[in-house]
Amino acid sequence: MFKVLREGSTYSQRDMLEALAEFSAFKDRVTKKFRELAKELEGKPNEHELWVNLYLIAADYAEEAMVKRQRQEVSLQKIS
Repeated sequence: MFKVLREGSTYSQRDMLEALAEFSAFKDRVTKKFRELAKELEGKPNEHELWVNLYLIAADYAEEAMVKRQRQEVSLQKIS
């Protein structure tokens, strides 16, 4: 579930738990990827490779979010 949290809006406890779980899972994936990246770059001063890998992580997350939004839209269309 992908939801934009807006200031002043109210959300159910379930919505907040889902948002926190999604964020926690994303944080865990990013932490794991950075650990792997740190092992790869250990002893290698290669800043370009670091930025490329950071971009790939961000692109993966953006792609996941887009796919989730599309699935949600498709399911909403089927319901209608």
